Amino acid sequence: MKMKYQTVELIQAGKTATLYLNRVQSMNAMDVKMLEELTSCLKEIAGSNILLLFITGRGRAFSAGGDVKTMLSSNDESQFQPVMETIKEMIITLYTLPAVTVSFINGAAAGLGLSFALASDIVLAEKQAKVAMNFINIGLVPDGGGHFFLKKRLGEHAAKQVIWEGKTLNAEDALKTGMIDSVYEGDTEEQMLLWKTKMEARPLQAMIATKTIFSSQEKSLLIETLNAETENQLNMRRTSDHSEGVAAFLEKRVAQFTGQ
Repeated sequence: MKMKYQTVELIQAGKTATLYLNRVQSMNAMDVKMLEELTSCLKEIAGSNILLLFITGRGRAFSAGGDVKTMLSSNDESQFQPVMETIKEMIITLYTLPAVTVSFINGAAAGLGLSFALASDIVLAEKQAKVAMNFINIGLVPDGGGHFFLKKRLGEHAAKQVIWEGKTLNAEDALKTGMIDSVYEGDTEEQMLLWKTKMEARPLQAMIATKTIFSSQEKSLLIETLNAETENQLNMRRTSDHSEGVAAFLEKRVAQFTGQ
């Protein structure tokens, strides 16, 4: 079964499905349309018979993050809250999805794109992939539950360093930090076939039951984190450092931050 969307693509084969982020011309950057379609698609999956979900990107990237040009350069705060509510709904739906979820980072995964990948149960990266929690470079804090997922994987101290530095890590370095679970080489489609064979031979219902036990315990903390990210993201958008960060991004130069 193949379901139709404009910015994402869902292909189902039995109880396994693959969700492709599909804004290839923008390195799968998440604009409002993609956020809405991802949320809708994940909700559709939640109500289906799918037990195993693979997530990856079309083209040469997993996701370059939020679409800065369309989402962050706007001064219209009335558009901010609806977008953040959609992000919140998308992340909670993915985190609590009654299916085993595996993200295959097939290229760049940055900002919101990385938060989205980390919301999966298992996170794999192709050897040449790059990951970055780089909100700091435009004077913002992570969203999409980035604080929640990094703290779970790295611990608070290491998570702060990753967020504050905003560095780009290669797959091997991301594995060493514990940010991802494994590195693979070669074609992502071939890897997904291997994982499909391996995972479909496992007791997926029991695995999902364990996932549900954990996610039900942690859901309230994730919601609290998403709400705090929204509040702080709005405050940071009002700073001079954010305006400078966006200007530097659009002008392709180094930002000159002042702490204001």
